Amino acid sequence: MYILLALIGACALGIGAHFLISGRELRGVAVTPAIATAASAILYTALQWTGIGEDSIWLWLASVLGAVVVAVLATLGIVAFRRRSDAEARAALGI
Repeated sequence: MYILLALIGACALGIGAHFLISGRELRGVAVTPAIATAASAILYTALQWTGIGEDSIWLWLASVLGAVVVAVLATLGIVAFRRRSDAEARAALGI
């Protein structure tokens, strides 16, 4: 049940990160929050399997803040890839 707290926190911070990262017109509105939520679920589950309890601060830092860091890096990569591919397409079309 505690995993929902981590997922909601990561999603909310992912929404905030979406608006702080430039290039919003190059990606969908749900990309960054979705990546943050998925990363949070993976990190929380992996840390629980390794034996870290819900009372550990490391579980919460990794599953909430770590997931947002992963989402920000992935979003920056997506934006960079999109800008590069758009520039190549414009160059190929002679625009």
